[in-house]
Amino acid sequence: VQLQASGGGLVQAGDSLRLSCALTGRRFTPYIMAWFRQTPGKEREFAASINRSGGLTEYARSVKGRFTISRDNARDMMYLQMNSLQAEDTAVYYCSANQEFMSARADAYEYWGQGTQVTVSS
Repeated sequence: VQLQASGGGLVQAGDSLRLSCALTGRRFTPYIMAWFRQTPGKEREFAASINRSGGLTEYARSVKGRFTISRDNARDMMYLQMNSLQAEDTAVYYCSANQEFMSARADAYEYWGQGTQVTVSS
């Protein structure tokens, strides 16, 4: 399984950005997907997760109401729509996958993308 995250960039506070994650190498639908983020010197932080069908989502308190996770099983793609971005959202964003269960713990996910940098200027 390979994950490729894209869509990061430099934006201003209040702007929106959409991240994408492509899964290749295996069928997409068996995988539970998630987004994590990390800043230098800190542990990887859970942002959002989505179940296999896309009907169940979970969010970290810090992003709930501003970020929306979604997936397109026909295209083997996952997305993170980020609205009302704040300077505190600046991080490298990683997409991840596992076949077992939804979790906010990074160690529950066995596959990781390379990360995409999101920088929000205030």
